[in-house]
Amino acid sequence: VTERKDDFALLMSLEMGKPLAEAYGEVTYGAEFLRWFSEETVRHYGRYVTTPEGKNKVLVHHKPVGPCLLITPWNFPLAMATRKVGPAVAAGCTMVLKPAKLTPLTSQLFAATMMEAGLPAGVLNVVSGASASKISGPLMQDDRLRKVSFTGSTPVGK
Repeated sequence: VTERKDDFALLMSLEMGKPLAEAYGEVTYGAEFLRWFSEETVRHYGRYVTTPEGKNKVLVHHKPVGPCLLITPWNFPLAMATRKVGPAVAAGCTMVLKPAKLTPLTSQLFAATMMEAGLPAGVLNVVSGASASKISGPLMQDDRLRKVSFTGSTPVGK
């Protein structure tokens, strides 16, 4: 993502009107989410954590939950995608990323960049269109879906 900062910043500026300086800031912010979650993968196989009472230790073990639906808003198209995709990749989950209808191109560029960086085909899938309900509705009804991460308006969330 950092290597393509100019592409991302210009695309966000053209696609949704974000001032170029703010778009560069979002690229940096979004790349840091990926960096942080990539560092978390070293703890993927478990770690000992002290209980809140401080009397015992428990082993925390992370496992993929399965396919995740990640719905992002228009105002931070890259940062919110990285904030959702980063932990899902670190956990070993496959994902469907559904960007806001106003910012599909940023998500497409992000998915292509992730594949160029080595993410296997089929792990991150982007679906977009003019009608959120026509896309999200069938996905939400799919029994294979295990997790949903939604950031957006209250009416859509309901």
